[in-house]
Amino acid sequence: MKKTLTALLLLAGLSTYAQKEISPDKWIKLFNGKDLKDWDIKIRGHELNDNFANTFRVDSGMLKVSYDGYDEFREQYGHIFYKKNFSAYLVVVEYRFTGDQVKGGPGWAFRNSGIMLHGQTAASMTKDQDFPISLEEQLLGGNGKDPRSTANLCTPGTNVVMNGKLIKDHCISSTSKTYHGDRWVRAEALVLRDSVIKHIVEGDTVIVYNKPQVGGGSVSNADPALLEEGRLLTEGSISLQSESHPVAFRKVELFDLSPYINDPVKLNKILHLLQQRDRSKKKKG
Repeated sequence: MKKTLTALLLLAGLSTYAQKEISPDKWIKLFNGKDLKDWDIKIRGHELNDNFANTFRVDSGMLKVSYDGYDEFREQYGHIFYKKNFSAYLVVVEYRFTGDQVKGGPGWAFRNSGIMLHGQTAASMTKDQDFPISLEEQLLGGNGKDPRSTANLCTPGTNVVMNGKLIKDHCISSTSKTYHGDRWVRAEALVLRDSVIKHIVEGDTVIVYNKPQVGGGSVSNADPALLEEGRLLTEGSISLQSESHPVAFRKVELFDLSPYINDPVKLNKILHLLQQRDRSKKKKG
């Protein structure tokens, strides 16, 4: 009886601890709603932090990808990088696509953006590199008629393992539903070093993989020294894409899980509470 009571008290204490740990003040607002001072910009064909045509901007409290200064896209793929690398975390974005794709944008890039995970730094990209070596949680909007899942996985310069098998396909579709129109969509990525990565849409896990590693293709003009085949990715940058369609982000937040990664009991309790939070938001939404 004493052992049972002790165990219950420990669990109660742990639950209280975990609830405090996921309080709002523990979240990092990667995008502060005011400016881009903590971000680096890299657009293909341009030097680091040359924000060509004001592609990335803050407008009405949102981080926007805009093309009103372009006459044509010309494969000027861009990424905006948060300046700090992370290894274990939950990152949350709320995004929506608006307007028309810029002239010259490829068909596959219609209502297309992404969250790049475990990526190289902006400074390590070459001037003419198109995509960072990374794992992309691909964000897609519907075309109004056809099925088009979001939070898919694309792998510029990387491979992953799914169900024990090394996957070398460049893009793998998630199980998410299609989100047509200009509505806001909540997408998350749970990243625990190289042990597991989950893509989550509106509270539902839609794809899971592990052992992310360097390999494959689908990235051009990268520094060969960074393309070490089979090197596991345990940390890296987080960036958002510009791929030729206007997109807005009203939230980009992160919960750092690295302090708990070596304590499975605390980590699991915190993850459980974060999942409960998602379910609660989904019911309200």
